Amino acid sequence: MSPSPSGRHAGIIIDLRDAVRSGLSAAYEAFENVSVPMPDDPDDYATPDLTIGPRAFKDDDGWLLDADAVELAVEVISPTERLKGINEKTAWYAAAGVARLLQVDPRTGTWSLFGRPGEGEYRSVAHGKYGEEVPLPAELGGGLSTTGLGLYGTRPGC
Repeated sequence: MSPSPSGRHAGIIIDLRDAVRSGLSAAYEAFENVSVPMPDDPDDYATPDLTIGPRAFKDDDGWLLDADAVELAVEVISPTERLKGINEKTAWYAAAGVARLLQVDPRTGTWSLFGRPGEGEYRSVAHGKYGEEVPLPAELGGGLSTTGLGLYGTRPGC
């Protein structure tokens, strides 16, 4: 079993959830602790830090949200995560058909938004730094603010 993420990691997820929720259309919700299966293999699944999908899922008794229903998966990179693992995770989401993947890296204060999955990879990517908006479609609130997101190894107010 993996150790749970740090408080800073959890705080970044809360900040992102709050920021994205304020702009979501009524059809969508931001979920934590929702898993996404690989199509045709429910035993192969990932659990993003944050999942944007249909609001109706909140009334579902299941714990898996089909990849084609996920509008945005958000992964906050852990302090010890290696590039190989990050790349494998990105490829997994693309192969599953998740429409968009946002990776936020508190080690460097950067983010990457992947889109247009096809043939096991994402065909578009936008990169930015904290303070720059993540370009999301209007139904997901448009520009997602990254101002004020935490960095690993810093204390608030420093």
